[in-house]
Amino acid sequence: MSSLYDTEVSLGQVIFGDTELGDERRTARLVTTFDLMRKHPGGTLPDKLPSPADLRAFYRLCDCEEVTHAAVIAAERKYTLAQIAACQEPVLIVHDATELDFTSLTSLVDDLGQIGTGYGRGYVCQNVLALMPSTGEVLGLVDQILHRRDEVPEEETLAEHRDRETRESLLWITGTKHLPANAQLIDIADRGADTFEYLEHEYHSGRRFVIRACKQRKVYAGHEAIGAQHLLKDYVHSLPELGRFTMDVQAQRGRKARKEAEFIVRGGPVLICPPHAKHGHHGDEPLPMYVVQLTEVSPPPGEETIDWTLLTNEPVESFQDAWRVTGWYERRWTVEEYHKAKKTGCQIEDMQFTTTARLEPAIALLSIVALTLLNLREASRRPDAHLRLATTLLAPDYVEVLSQWRFRKSRDDLTIYEFFFALARLGGHQNRKRDGHPGWLVLWRGWTKLQAMLDGYDAAQRKRCGRR
Repeated sequence: MSSLYDTEVSLGQVIFGDTELGDERRTARLVTTFDLMRKHPGGTLPDKLPSPADLRAFYRLCDCEEVTHAAVIAAERKYTLAQIAACQEPVLIVHDATELDFTSLTSLVDDLGQIGTGYGRGYVCQNVLALMPSTGEVLGLVDQILHRRDEVPEEETLAEHRDRETRESLLWITGTKHLPANAQLIDIADRGADTFEYLEHEYHSGRRFVIRACKQRKVYAGHEAIGAQHLLKDYVHSLPELGRFTMDVQAQRGRKARKEAEFIVRGGPVLICPPHAKHGHHGDEPLPMYVVQLTEVSPPPGEETIDWTLLTNEPVESFQDAWRVTGWYERRWTVEEYHKAKKTGCQIEDMQFTTTARLEPAIALLSIVALTLLNLREASRRPDAHLRLATTLLAPDYVEVLSQWRFRKSRDDLTIYEFFFALARLGGHQNRKRDGHPGWLVLWRGWTKLQAMLDGYDAAQRKRCGRR
């Protein structure tokens, strides 16, 4: 979030200060709890709130009927929409889902949905993040939906599927219900959003969008239903090259990282035909859009070719147009880091609650706390990063442990810039000028190692004080 530093008014007060929870003391406790957690986002709840009084107060807060997931997210949404309104450039709205696993909470088995292969229990958590395309700075969370996946009968008909209000494909549409019809906003979604129902919804939304295609749809060349129909990916492969570029490819599950991979860019206008079998509620009119395709030229032996097909309502007539759309979609990876920040960084799946009514507001609050980790990199790029103390963003023990590792002495004067590059060094970055600004991968390695070191530090402190 852009208001990273506590000045006269804390960020907790800015976001939650006017939240109606039925009692001013509850609102004050929500503000205090958020500010405490934001300074110490890692570890379990007792790590985030080391004072037993603060921890008990948080548990009591979550036990109040007025303190709900919806109330906490609504406060964050109001803050985020204000941040968006203040922007002078386009804002990316990145949509994606992740599974939150609470299988170990046996008392909640009947209140949670299927996850994984169907044997786990938890939520499908749909997140909607707002971020800046130029810097990647996360402005905030526009929405979060905790969805319980249905146990769908095998004999469900297509009509029954289409009319089922709890089907997962509707999460993409539901995630846009608080967004204004404003072309300044650009919805970004991965392959899970590639349904004709969502494409039609976005086409009429008043916003711009970039959606990665996964289905082999039938299209017409251009925006008129003239001539023969083509399969989307075959047609775009037949288009002339708009240009080529190279970029570093990050490692992902089943794919190794590679330096300076070369890509061919193609693109142009298409008319998307509706499917014959309707899996959602949509019309029968084709949709005029543009397509951008990136194809890796020579992948390493044994590696699958990277091939992106992106559908958009942004006009694509030149390499520059395609490059702009591609750059927007590349920012989608921030939401993957956000999922890591929630699960590994904030350990959101380790919470122990006995009712979903208490668990869900805690999920919302920790999800907002996790944004602190995302914007650590952005904070290091600010002009005042060499002057601001790292303790304005994180708790002193983080600074203590990292400075002892990096500089072999305790430094409470460590700046945000120094903290950031020390964290990157811990993750494997060499901090040489030619290495450039550290990427998410090394930062995340560094954060994971720092959290492990902090756990050891806390254990040593308890032993020194005679506590078990």
